[in-house]
Amino acid sequence: MNRFAIFIALCLSTTVYSQKKDFNLDKGFVAKGYDVISYFENKAEEGKKEFSTTYEGATFKFVNRKHLETFKKNPKDYLPQYGGWCAYALGANNTKYDINPKTFEIRAGRLYLFYNAWGTNTLEKWLEENPEKLKKEADLNWESYQ
Repeated sequence: MNRFAIFIALCLSTTVYSQKKDFNLDKGFVAKGYDVISYFENKAEEGKKEFSTTYEGATFKFVNRKHLETFKKNPKDYLPQYGGWCAYALGANNTKYDINPKTFEIRAGRLYLFYNAWGTNTLEKWLEENPEKLKKEADLNWESYQ
């Protein structure tokens, strides 16, 4: 096998094995360490390190063992949309923007997170500016990041 073929094989294998979902990992955790199961109970609760797991290369924290086990059974059901980036920013501007983990919405059984600081609450904008249209735009825009 010549050097060029070895180089190509190495590049391809590195690309395949190093790819992971594009999660917002501010503070080292998805949703800044907030429990993604709690959101579905209409609560924003910070998880604990002793109840953490890794999924698709990203670490999730939970408030208790029950939430951790629930996530492990069906993680895809609880993943934040758009990797945990601000749903409004992705839909309105095709921009990956940070979130405030206390600002969220469950819509059609899916978790959406939003930026909320310095007088700007993008969840309010999302709700005012036609969330279904913004969701469709965000879905299309998100594909370009995958």
